Amino acid sequence: MELLLPRPGLGQIKPYRPAQPLGEERPWIDLSLTVNPLGPSPKALAAYRNAAGQIHRYPDSRQESLRRAIARRYDLDAARIVCADGSDAMIQLFCQAYAGPGDEVLCHEHGYQGFLKAIRVSGATPVVAKERDMVVDVDAMIERAGERTKICFLANPNNPTGTYIPLEAVQRLRAGLPPHVLLVLDAAYAEFVRRNNYDCGVELVENTDNTAMVRTFSKIYGLAGLRVGWAYAPPAVVDALNHVRGAFNVSVPAQAAAAAAVTDLAHEEATYAHNSQWLPWLTHELEQLGVRVYPSVCNFILARIPADPSLGVQQVMDHLAQCNILVRPSQDYGLPDCLRITVGSEEENRALVRALAEILA
Repeated sequence: MELLLPRPGLGQIKPYRPAQPLGEERPWIDLSLTVNPLGPSPKALAAYRNAAGQIHRYPDSRQESLRRAIARRYDLDAARIVCADGSDAMIQLFCQAYAGPGDEVLCHEHGYQGFLKAIRVSGATPVVAKERDMVVDVDAMIERAGERTKICFLANPNNPTGTYIPLEAVQRLRAGLPPHVLLVLDAAYAEFVRRNNYDCGVELVENTDNTAMVRTFSKIYGLAGLRVGWAYAPPAVVDALNHVRGAFNVSVPAQAAAAAAVTDLAHEEATYAHNSQWLPWLTHELEQLGVRVYPSVCNFILARIPADPSLGVQQVMDHLAQCNILVRPSQDYGLPDCLRITVGSEEENRALVRALAEILA
């Protein structure tokens, strides 16, 4: 009798491992997930509550109100927008629509792990280009692209490194890739970046027929628990995504809350201001403890623990856990001596620094 086996390659997918030990009920300071420490917009909360009376109905399969709200906020063409239950789901839709067994999908070293999962689930083969000191190497990515390459994923800014490449480099990547390759720009943290040389990719999407951009409501908008992501893409790509996505893939309250969240510019500015204050503070305080912190433009930092024969990442994490603080290990990203630490509230940030000082002093 033959055994029932899953598709080849699924065994290479590493299941998500939460930082919090399962089954332990403790008042954690959770800095392991890159959420908004200010929480969601009051407007989003009100819209979520108002939608409660409609949850017996199916969601709008065309996502009209949500797409229009996104289009107004970012001055986009609503017809080029498609939404999904989180940016992870959107990334998987790209792979389902454009890649399969025998195809290759390009991504970058230390890049977002969601890329590798989506690639392997689709049956395609991941091809990983080396980075330079935690920054995407455009030349290395162009060199790895070939006839079998269907998609190139670029996280810009990147999770977990917090680094980014300027618009000129992204344009050079697009020009250097074969025209049959769809370049997908994952700009989940774009709202945190206000640099003159950074661009999320809107113009590339509008001026080419082989570039798409992915965004999320989980970060600056504080709706991680509702799972809402979206893409901006050429009409033919949007059509392909709509063919593979579930008709009702974003729930009624999620659509309502997200549509309201993008109208609350005051909450967005407050979140940006909080991060602008505490990201450099956290970076400075950790560097004073001898921790190498990579330059970040996001709402988190990547911290390399000092080399010490008697002290390692696990010992640091164990000490933080004893202080009821959770951070994210980065060994799955090929960074076994690093931790990803989210910028929290003032109280949370100060508690983290105190706890690290106790073990690193």
